[in-house]
Amino acid sequence: MTATLTPQETAKADIRARVREWTEQLVEALEANYDNRYPDSVNPVRFEIETGRKYLKINQLNGGVHAFIDKQTGEVYKPASWRGPAKIVRYDLRVINDRAKCLANADWAGGYLYLK
Repeated sequence: MTATLTPQETAKADIRARVREWTEQLVEALEANYDNRYPDSVNPVRFEIETGRKYLKINQLNGGVHAFIDKQTGEVYKPASWRGPAKIVRYDLRVINDRAKCLANADWAGGYLYLK
């Protein structure tokens, strides 16, 4: 027997899948930014996505935490520590203009996550 999802459960699953997809796009933008700045780099900086209970964590391989993304809402946070995000939302990936701005400004070193 298969369980039938309610419309609310379907919507939640859909947004989670989209948040994951947008997070993957952000990782691609971060890696592209590094590659454009340092085209001759022997050891390019790469990122991975780690799935936690509440957040998707973007980690720099052989480095620290780059950003946290709320799995339910798509909100992007600057890390406060290895374990958790800062309190202020930097971008909301659900909002098309905000997502475009995030991806356009994505910088491998994390400068786009600071408040201006």
